[in-house]
Amino acid sequence: MEVIKKLNEMQTRVSSIKERKETIGFVPTMGALHEGHISLMHNARDENDKLIVSIFVNPTQFDNGDDFKSYPRQLDKDIEIAESINVDIVFVPYAEELFKEGFCTYVLQTKLTEPLCGKFRPGHFKGVTTIMTKLFNIIKPDRAYLGQKDYQQNIVIKRLVHDLNMTIDIKVLPTVRDKDGLACSSRNRHLNPQERSNALCIYNSLLKAKSMYSSSIKDANKIIEEMTSIIKSEEYTRIDYVSIVNPNTLEDVSCINGKAVATVAVRVGDTRLIDNIILE
Repeated sequence: MEVIKKLNEMQTRVSSIKERKETIGFVPTMGALHEGHISLMHNARDENDKLIVSIFVNPTQFDNGDDFKSYPRQLDKDIEIAESINVDIVFVPYAEELFKEGFCTYVLQTKLTEPLCGKFRPGHFKGVTTIMTKLFNIIKPDRAYLGQKDYQQNIVIKRLVHDLNMTIDIKVLPTVRDKDGLACSSRNRHLNPQERSNALCIYNSLLKAKSMYSSSIKDANKIIEEMTSIIKSEEYTRIDYVSIVNPNTLEDVSCINGKAVATVAVRVGDTRLIDNIILE
């Protein structure tokens, strides 16, 4: 396994892979790898000739400087994990190379980035769409692998690929959860034992939504009320949003006809967690 940090070296390696007509599977991460990332890497390993994993804590997608500084970092351990899965290349670029002095070109997307997390994290998706465009240009993957937990981000990236005519197959895999149902997240390590226990209300609220929908309750507001009540029953929780949205447009729905997504963002203590469940 190679660990590549220099941009030109990564581009040279990708060119040689493409010359051999080998397929590239790509798993973009910010490091602090967990079981969710591992699931993505295993799938990518099985479906491609070469597997490239990026580890880059992207400063342009953080709306809070303290959040960027406190984001968990464990590069040595991440490299060990990648090696155990037979990753071919771990790309660990320097921020100074990706965003050189004077950098002023961003990729902006409208509509899909405005609701949900877009309301609470100004500038976040501008950073996401910009870094993903750069990484896709550098790595030129045939397939990229994402987890369902980041539902809005996935829809944004799919639209990015479509609108900019990129020939990349975006694969979204199911959310990986701990045994108690909490969605795997690098941020979970910020939770103390009490907060982690409180955080289970997030998944419980989603299960309630699924149960109500399965019981033929289609009134989104009724479902949201029940979800909100479950979350508010726990201490140390502050809701950013509890929403039921169209799976493609991310617009709020009032009556669920067909498929919808119940999605939440909750701050447990100082840690912001997101999760969702498909209603169909």
